[in-house]
Amino acid sequence: MKTAIVTDSTAYIPKEIREKLDIRMVPLNVVIGNDTYKEELDINATEFYDKVRNERTLPKTSQPALGDFVETYEELSKNYDAVISIHLSSGISGTLAGAKQAGEIVDNIHVYTFDSELSCMVQGFYVLKAAQMAKEGAHPDAIIEELNTMKQTTRAYFMVDNLDHLHRGGRLNGLERVIGTMLQVKPILHFENKIIVPFEKVRTRKKAMKRIADLLQEDATKHAKLQATIIHANNEQEAIAWKTELEANLPNVEFTISYFGPVIGTHLGEGSLGLGWVKTN
Repeated sequence: MKTAIVTDSTAYIPKEIREKLDIRMVPLNVVIGNDTYKEELDINATEFYDKVRNERTLPKTSQPALGDFVETYEELSKNYDAVISIHLSSGISGTLAGAKQAGEIVDNIHVYTFDSELSCMVQGFYVLKAAQMAKEGAHPDAIIEELNTMKQTTRAYFMVDNLDHLHRGGRLNGLERVIGTMLQVKPILHFENKIIVPFEKVRTRKKAMKRIADLLQEDATKHAKLQATIIHANNEQEAIAWKTELEANLPNVEFTISYFGPVIGTHLGEGSLGLGWVKTN
């Protein structure tokens, strides 16, 4: 059985890697003022942060049109028997539901959908694993089984630099925002039951970064090898410095650097940092 791999733009897998592994990407949309952009195709992360830095109104985001999925699956049906479509958490977007609906519409190909239950390059870990297994000829059922096994050791934590985006996006009330800003509180967020929720509130950015690093170190002592990614919102130099620091203390962890693109950056804001990881075989 020949299996194709599809994901959405919020996995933030570089184009050259997608092309090398034959991964298809369906973009989400970001709306800035009266203009709508397909993420990764019409606007990249740098352009996005430059555009919205001084905007008073928070950008809006939307899932791909159903037709985008239908078109993608129909094209793949010409050369593939099955599709595994891996998407950001169904708790924060209707993208997965759209993929499922499209799979029911398209004939001549079996569409398997997988809820990553999170987003960004940690979602990408699932995509890359699925693509590798598909190239080796693994059956879709075996790939889905492996992705579910990965989910047991997958972790992702995010730290926002500015509470205003969470407040403006309806994720923080006004009093919490004022108090948090006065006390320099840096909320550490994670996904729980498919939605973004506070994990801890830590005083100062430095302490928040140390707390997330400690969580990684705890898992690094339990497993022979981990794959990790540092995710930044237009603060690459800070991400590089953090990677250097973490690598010195965690030799059994393989690090990469990724980013929060326009869709996720809309909700977290510029300057945010994330760290995610998973056990590798």
